Amino acid sequence: MLRTADKPGGALLQSNVTKMRKKQILLLKIGVVVWVCVVYALFLHKPATTTSSQKPHDINGQLDKLEDELNKQSQFYNVLLNKLRTMQQQQQQQQQSVGGETGQQESLVGSLLYDGPVLPVLLIACNRDSAVRRSLDLLLKHRPSQERFPIIVSQDCGHRPTREVIESYGDKVTLIQHPDLTDIEVPLKERKFKGYFLIARHYRWALNQVFQKFEHEAVIIVEDDLDIAPDFYEYFSATYPILRADPTLWCVSAWNDNGKADLVDVKNGTGLLYRTDFFPGLGWMLTRELWEELGPKWPRSYWDDWVRAPEQRSGRACIRPEISRTRTFGKKGVSNGLFFEKHLKQIHLNAVYTSFTKMNLTYLIKDLYDPVFDKQVQDSQVVTINDVKGDRLAKGGSYRLIYHTKDNFKKFTKYLGLMDDFKAGIPRTGYKGTITFFYRGLRIFLSPGNNWKGYNPSWS
Repeated sequence: MLRTADKPGGALLQSNVTKMRKKQILLLKIGVVVWVCVVYALFLHKPATTTSSQKPHDINGQLDKLEDELNKQSQFYNVLLNKLRTMQQQQQQQQQSVGGETGQQESLVGSLLYDGPVLPVLLIACNRDSAVRRSLDLLLKHRPSQERFPIIVSQDCGHRPTREVIESYGDKVTLIQHPDLTDIEVPLKERKFKGYFLIARHYRWALNQVFQKFEHEAVIIVEDDLDIAPDFYEYFSATYPILRADPTLWCVSAWNDNGKADLVDVKNGTGLLYRTDFFPGLGWMLTRELWEELGPKWPRSYWDDWVRAPEQRSGRACIRPEISRTRTFGKKGVSNGLFFEKHLKQIHLNAVYTSFTKMNLTYLIKDLYDPVFDKQVQDSQVVTINDVKGDRLAKGGSYRLIYHTKDNFKKFTKYLGLMDDFKAGIPRTGYKGTITFFYRGLRIFLSPGNNWKGYNPSWS
């Protein structure tokens, strides 16, 4: 069989492909360098919102960490370029048709343009075969790169139909199966909650696999009853460096607990991100370092409430969006549909792709975020619940509702359709005691008084 260069027109085609590849590699290198330089230049200047009360050394230290992370990503690009050259050499040694070889070369160059930090997705599954299929279909539909976002499906329960669905995706996903299918001992009074014990055991094993066996540096966790938005992967790609840079952050979540369509700015809020003291879950990212901290003391049950306890949170926050990048369809499950009809099924899933990686998200770093956030709350006009419900306020304005007691808070949330429960004394989406939401064209901060002393665990 003739080599490519020996076939009619082969030499010319090979030359054109080589030129195209070299040009695209050069453009990619230039793009990476320019990107890093621009971001670095932005970091050299404090935003105008910085106040004299901030600690410049703390901010500079966090920005230095972010710069280091971006440099690591730049190095990652160089590794991928070398990998591309190696794969190209291997392909040239194979005896393939001209069309097939050219298509593979273009595919490699195209996939390279999406390369960056490897952020695996861990899908927790059990015995819901149709739900797994729905989740995987969307994860694969929106995935920009298999190399950057490998999908690991961890199955518990030993349910054969679910396993067969997962296996039907072939090498698009990696299936791991929890080896311990034995019954689990549960206190008599908690036997009806056995599922929570099994889930906690499964999570611990699966996360150990991700970080110890597969040796990843971070992971995005989803369960088998979540739909994802088109920019799900983009969102986590852009927030990953911020998570790495700021030690006061410990997770990034795609979920807004108060993300109903009538409580978010659907028209203009697709790019809005916030800090929250409440652990949201439902599509979230953590680092290896956090798992090394939490893994050894992982609880036997109710892992999400355990994570929200002060002993684990240690004053740290998560990043969450204005508009959710995940939505649950899991009415049937261990929680028996708790909150589903009233809240969960009404969460608005983002449909407009937002290029987060082209945005400067350093404003989410605590020392930059807090002064701006505090000023926004304090500068907002104080109003009553009757002002809000009575449609008496100018659209587009910023307003503040002040609560003083737990009952007072619950009264407001009931009137407005917000979730009213607390975990470890923290309201859902709360940051520094404040709930931020959008209601009938009004930006509203439901916040405690200025003498607020911190979260009260007895409010749970």
